[in-house]
Amino acid sequence: MEEKLIIQKKRLKGDDGYKTFSVRLKEETVHRLNRLSKETNRSRNELINLLLEYAIDNSKVK
Repeated sequence: MEEKLIIQKKRLKGDDGYKTFSVRLKEETVHRLNRLSKETNRSRNELINLLLEYAIDNSKVK
């Protein structure tokens, strides 16, 4: 029996559940992110996502 190669369609850009946009950060914040990135072996993008998720989950509006 001949086995078929299954090729899945490539996801369109932005179809992965993530949205790309720009933010402005203070230089000191970028330096702190860079240090944390080196210490944890995680990308800045990964850290920003972790930190934002934590901040949103632990925020309270008065």
